Amino acid sequence: MGELFRSEEMTLAQLFLQSEAAYCCVSELGELGMVQFRDLNPDVNVFQRKFVNEVRRCEEMDRKLRFVEKEIRKASLPLMDTGENPEVPFPRDMIDLEASFEKLENELKEINTNQEALKKNFLELTELKHILHRTQQFFDEMEDPNLLEESSALMEGNEGGRGAPLRLGFVAGVIGRERIPTFERMLWRVCRGNVFLRKAEIEDPLEDPATGDQVHKSVFIIFFQGDQLKNRVKKICEGFRASLYPCPETPQERKEMLAGVNSRIDDLQMVLNQTEDHRQRVLQAASKTMRVWFIKVRKMKAIYHTLNLCNIDVTQKCLIAEVWCPVSDLDSIQFALRRGTERSGSTVPSILNRMQTKQTPPTFNKTNKFTSGFQNIVDAYGIGNYREINPAPYTIITFPFLFAVMFGDMGHGLLMTCAALYLVLRESRLVAQKSDNEMFSMVFAGRYIILLMGVFSVYTGLIYNDCFSKSLNMFGSGWSVRPMYGPRGANWTAETLDGNSVLQLDPAVPGVFGGPYPLGIDPIWNLATNKLTFLNSFKMKMSVILGVVHMLFGVSLSLFNHLYFKKPLNIFLGFIPEIVFMASLFGYLALLVFYKWTAYDAFSSREAPSLLIHFINMCLFNYGDPTNRMLYRGQMGIQVLLVLVALACVPCMLVVKTLVLRRQHLWKKHLSQTREEPAELASADFRAMFPTDVSSDLVSSPRRGKSQQS
Repeated sequence: MGELFRSEEMTLAQLFLQSEAAYCCVSELGELGMVQFRDLNPDVNVFQRKFVNEVRRCEEMDRKLRFVEKEIRKASLPLMDTGENPEVPFPRDMIDLEASFEKLENELKEINTNQEALKKNFLELTELKHILHRTQQFFDEMEDPNLLEESSALMEGNEGGRGAPLRLGFVAGVIGRERIPTFERMLWRVCRGNVFLRKAEIEDPLEDPATGDQVHKSVFIIFFQGDQLKNRVKKICEGFRASLYPCPETPQERKEMLAGVNSRIDDLQMVLNQTEDHRQRVLQAASKTMRVWFIKVRKMKAIYHTLNLCNIDVTQKCLIAEVWCPVSDLDSIQFALRRGTERSGSTVPSILNRMQTKQTPPTFNKTNKFTSGFQNIVDAYGIGNYREINPAPYTIITFPFLFAVMFGDMGHGLLMTCAALYLVLRESRLVAQKSDNEMFSMVFAGRYIILLMGVFSVYTGLIYNDCFSKSLNMFGSGWSVRPMYGPRGANWTAETLDGNSVLQLDPAVPGVFGGPYPLGIDPIWNLATNKLTFLNSFKMKMSVILGVVHMLFGVSLSLFNHLYFKKPLNIFLGFIPEIVFMASLFGYLALLVFYKWTAYDAFSSREAPSLLIHFINMCLFNYGDPTNRMLYRGQMGIQVLLVLVALACVPCMLVVKTLVLRRQHLWKKHLSQTREEPAELASADFRAMFPTDVSSDLVSSPRRGKSQQS
């Protein structure tokens, strides 16, 4: 259990991996998840490392898989996830995976290209069908004598009133419905009113082959006279991206063309259905293994990325790696290296060598599914130093309890408990579903935190007698409006209640039971106008007590860190002044709360002094306030002493400790200088004993100096 209350003991280890076994060994270490690799090539560019080509190949395979996944999601097909954790494929299997992904990608691209071309052709035929159908209606309407006479008069009036017979040309096409008003105004202005436009909406939306969106279009036919107007009309249609289609002039030709278009549409629809069925079969087959492929490719990429952190020896036959790992898991790491060596088929075992280092190891705390949520809360505020006490186990109790003190509702706490209990009991099924909802994932990760918060909230709700912001009358109220014995209760009658719309409950009036409420707060307080005054006073005092205890406990934990790291300076100039300062001020305030509860009862509480005013006067040395009398005999002397002790702790923490640390630093610096001076003096004496040329030879080359001296 020592690892639970303190971070794991870490060690720096050196790994010697054979080139043919390095891939499998790193794979086994990755599955174990107990090592942290160090980068031994910090000065080498990412693109100049040994396994950069393999990383790029994995990235390319990952890109192809993302393309296939996008197509699967576009087709609204579910991705099969069996929860399988596949093994990492061997490096030689990368070629087969690349070939499979390349084939799948090319097949999908070819299907998409053909399908887009078929949909485009289908769209053109559909638009032509609507044009032929609507055009026939336009010409049938034009056979009306009144309408024909009106259009002829319009065209003749625009041509200057000439009586020559008109030979009108026309173009027909399809345009987006939202562009019709602008299109019509542009035709009128450019052609100066010398064209005749008829339009009709297509009821059914058409599918855009490029984007797959549903668009609404309209059929139009434009009558004009002359080639000049014809060119203008075609340019305007081209500018508005209107599709023009050939339309025969005679009804018989239009009828024959419409029959041919309908036949081609039926044939094309059958081909489109077959193409879509084939695409669905390909995507369904890919969706069954998509998750497994993703895991394999990303594991391979992680392995090659880790191998790029290793150093390669001169012989190119061995990879050298440095890892941080827990001391308690060294046997598991060596067993994983042995499995990786056997899996690769190598006969040379991998070597793990512990190294001595002065570097500070990383902080590592082992967690499980219950403690991981609380550890994440602690790490969110800051990760502790190496081998410090881990506050997460204590947070398992303090965090939900302090939440419940603030929440304090039995009904809502019961709902939280039921919801969290559902997540806990069905966690295996919910984990297998692997929901992508970020909000649900966050709530599911904290299911045990929510469970404890709900349980503690039920308890504090019972203490507060608060259920959905309402009080529960479980034992019957201890308050009565009947006349009581004594001067305080004799005036409480039914007439008093009827004649007063606002009444404050007096705790000094004895109740029916003649004692305190059995559990929690009397429900009659929920009806009183001074409810907040009573409850806020109660909750404030309780919060002060809990807060002081919590702070003192947190500071006390630092003592174990100072003892473990053997830092007496932090104990005498850090921990002791901190604990004395907090106990002198805030601890004394908590004791005053308990003393006031025991020294005054409901009848004498009106004469009790205010603790808030007492604490303020204590810090300001103001003892001449006649409205706030003392709680006990000798209070002034004790409070003055406590404030002076607290004030004396401040310079001890801020000034004395700083001066002592500075003196230690200067002393170490002085010792390092004194150690260097004898070496320099010895070197100077040595040079003075010999000539310049001989001394230089002796220093540069000892062997040559000996030969010259001999």
